Amino acid sequence: MDKKPNQLSGGQMQRVAIARAIANDPEILLCDEPTGALDTETSVQIMELIKELSKERLVIMVTHNPDLAEQYANRIIEFADGKIQNDSNPYTEDLKDDKFSLKKTKMTFWTALKLSFTNIKTKKARTFLTAFASSIGIISIAIVLALSSGFQTQIDKTQSNTLAQFPITISQVASNQTAPSTKDKKTSKSNKVTAKLSEADKATHVNKINKKYTDYVDNIDPKLSKTITYTYSTGMNLLREVNGKVKTVKFSNADSKASSTSSMTSAMATSTGVGGSVYPGGKNGQSFLKKHYKVISGSLPTNANDIVLIVDKDNSTNINALKNLGFSVKNGQKINFDKLIGTKTKVVSNNNYYQKLPTGNFVPNSADSSMYNKDDNTTLKISGILRVKSKSSENILASGIAYSDQLTKNIIKQNESSDIVTAQKSSDNNVITGETVDSTTKDGLVSYLGGSKTPASIMIYPSTFKNKDKVLNYLDKYNKGKSKSDKIIYTDLAGSVSNLTGGLMDAITYVLIAFAGISLVTSMIMISIITYTSVLERTKEIGILKALGARKKDITRVFDAETTILGVASGVLGVVIAWLATFPINAVLKSMTDLSNVAQLNPMHALILIIVSTILTVLGGHIPARMAAKKDAATALRSE
Repeated sequence: MDKKPNQLSGGQMQRVAIARAIANDPEILLCDEPTGALDTETSVQIMELIKELSKERLVIMVTHNPDLAEQYANRIIEFADGKIQNDSNPYTEDLKDDKFSLKKTKMTFWTALKLSFTNIKTKKARTFLTAFASSIGIISIAIVLALSSGFQTQIDKTQSNTLAQFPITISQVASNQTAPSTKDKKTSKSNKVTAKLSEADKATHVNKINKKYTDYVDNIDPKLSKTITYTYSTGMNLLREVNGKVKTVKFSNADSKASSTSSMTSAMATSTGVGGSVYPGGKNGQSFLKKHYKVISGSLPTNANDIVLIVDKDNSTNINALKNLGFSVKNGQKINFDKLIGTKTKVVSNNNYYQKLPTGNFVPNSADSSMYNKDDNTTLKISGILRVKSKSSENILASGIAYSDQLTKNIIKQNESSDIVTAQKSSDNNVITGETVDSTTKDGLVSYLGGSKTPASIMIYPSTFKNKDKVLNYLDKYNKGKSKSDKIIYTDLAGSVSNLTGGLMDAITYVLIAFAGISLVTSMIMISIITYTSVLERTKEIGILKALGARKKDITRVFDAETTILGVASGVLGVVIAWLATFPINAVLKSMTDLSNVAQLNPMHALILIIVSTILTVLGGHIPARMAAKKDAATALRSE
């Protein structure tokens, strides 16, 4: 038992050969010259052993020694030149048709797996180090994916929070956002000047917003967007009684001194509509305010005539908004909520606000108590003071006075048939200053005076960030089949920022994964080397398995099973280490960026990485496994 193959005697080698032959318990045992090159005593011992075996199975012995045949054989068949010369006990063929089925030896997968586990258990330290080395690539990719997934989650969260701050905006004048040409301009040798449109002018697009389009926007599925705000370039004739005196006021955050001008045309041209911020009207408007703002004094608006004062997180608001409303305040001055809540202003109709001169021009009437107390005036009241909720990073509405877009619609309805609007529509001159105006300025004047129902801009607030794409698809459908000039171009600032950040994030992720992938290839090569080493170490085992009837694919399966175990182990180890690494990574990022739980390993990514690790490891070890399967059994058994 302790001798090597080349140390065995002839008799011992014959006994080993017999032992190998009967290991599979064959029904027929073939002995070719069993006593060849043996002395007489050893020959007798071998023949006695074969005689003993013949009691349980058929033994066919080939020999050139007729004495041995006569002494031990039950039947002797003599051959000469490939033909039977004599048969001492001829076989009478049985007519019964016995069907013979040759059974092929095979090794089950579980047997191969068991052999692989047994080998791995004998080399625990090397197996662990191999699995750890193979897992380095998995660790790298897993951490990259965890950071990428976490940052994408942070981006999506930020986008969701800023969705209301950056709604889909449709303005009368928009930009088609086409990137300008970056081609180098050739130096001209001509003595002529070429008149060309600037890139900014080329990008400018005039949206033809009409009733058909506003009706189309209104028909958006409420599940996609419940909040749509319309803003109008409509001025408002506002009066407020301050300390017993009636004063003209306005809703604006602009410095009244800096923006004052003698030209009414300039005043109208620089007007930003009714003034401050506009929120959607009706129940949707109240839910919009309730979602994004906290009432710190008073109450939410209940109708179009209720207005609100928007303050920042530190309770500050634009000083110009208060000054333009008739309050005498200084920078940094604090005002009690009670002095602001309930403040009333009145909206005067055009027919009461303007008087027509004999020249045909119109001028404002004096702001006095008689105008202030007109019966058809609309009374506005500050119903509440609102502050942005902490989860929102910025004010959605500008600090200052905010009002419902329904208020603007009511003003337009009241003034669209007024005398000054009718006169302005039929005149090519400014009916207030008498200046000649072009068609664009004329349309602006009509709109400012409340004679146009065409909104200056439309702001659509999608219900969720996912629904935003559906809203954009809905808007794109309107443009199908229309000429370039008839198309309505929208501005999606949140989407532009999202695409930019998402593109950068993807690019960084791909580069890092590519570098980490190199370590996976290195791991694959390392597994090939280790498997080849294992093949060399287990050459004798391969010979024994083949001698026992193992096929080539059985030998391959043994080593493939071993590399599969290594692949799964390295994948699981890599994923676990990467997951544990997310905790210190998150702690560092929290201290540096104030972002929480940035590194988040997606379970699906973890599963895919384990599968990839297993596949690559099996591929790396398959070639050495095939080499092992091709080894000759006899040669393998003789190896040291």
